[in-house]
Amino acid sequence: MKRFKHPARFLEIEPELYGYQKSKFVVIPCPHEASTTYGKGTARGPAAILRASQEVEWFDEELGYETYLKGGVYTLKPLAVGRLPSAVKKILTEGKIPVVLGGEHSITPFAVKAAAEKYRDLSVLQFDAHADLRDSYEGSKNNHACALRRVLEICPAVQVGIRSISAQEWEWARKTGQINKIHRAEKLEIAEKIDNQLTKDVYLTIDVDVFDPSIIPSTGTPEPGGLFWYEVLDLLKAVCAAKNVVGWDVVELSPCSNALKSAAWRSAAMPSPVSSTSKRTSTRAGSSRTTAACCRTLPWAVNF
Repeated sequence: MKRFKHPARFLEIEPELYGYQKSKFVVIPCPHEASTTYGKGTARGPAAILRASQEVEWFDEELGYETYLKGGVYTLKPLAVGRLPSAVKKILTEGKIPVVLGGEHSITPFAVKAAAEKYRDLSVLQFDAHADLRDSYEGSKNNHACALRRVLEICPAVQVGIRSISAQEWEWARKTGQINKIHRAEKLEIAEKIDNQLTKDVYLTIDVDVFDPSIIPSTGTPEPGGLFWYEVLDLLKAVCAAKNVVGWDVVELSPCSNALKSAAWRSAAMPSPVSSTSKRTSTRAGSSRTTAACCRTLPWAVNF
């Protein structure tokens, strides 16, 4: 497979191969970092993911083809968070699917707001270690610890992988009923329940700290425990086989150590599990597929 070594393009796909007009998927790097509270470095996340994507194979043996051929993918230049809503709105209006690379989690409400303008019955599926339900934190309502609280002002949300929540967040969730849509990391038999709680049109937000730190250690606020690669993959497959995924983001990668390049590589592949959700694809328990095989199933196979 030819390599082009262009760090600004996801998978190094040349514009001559798939320009904006021909592409179904549009990658939006959004290196916003303003409120990280522990480890820093999420502003470097998009560049690290794009660079790592150079090492991801295009061909996926599960689907049997180079997945980008089914829809095309185009990468925009990095955008400031203030420009994110208009960019997402334009992409959706043109019948394309936005894939946002953060950056910290506070970018998610900006993308969700634009998606909700087009899809009136939108819901959000959050993969995260943290509830992110604070009304404000450190004097700001736009702190990354408030991301899902802001999302819930726009549309309903279901939360998966949660294993860190404050007393105030817990009480608020209990009073509002959101507690019934919070699924902890150790409770994995939840695919059917999640399906029933989501609307037809779904936006996915994937905070990489949802994973066990042994999978992705390069994140600003890691938590003990967490989900493993195939657990997340299987949940994504189940959701996307039943729902219309209109867009998604991958956030909170902090690539601060050269020793942790594998985390960036896995983050580059995070859109990949979504693609495996093609209705023609199924997953068997105990599959012997390698992580690399999953990584080759890229996002443009969604909804084909």
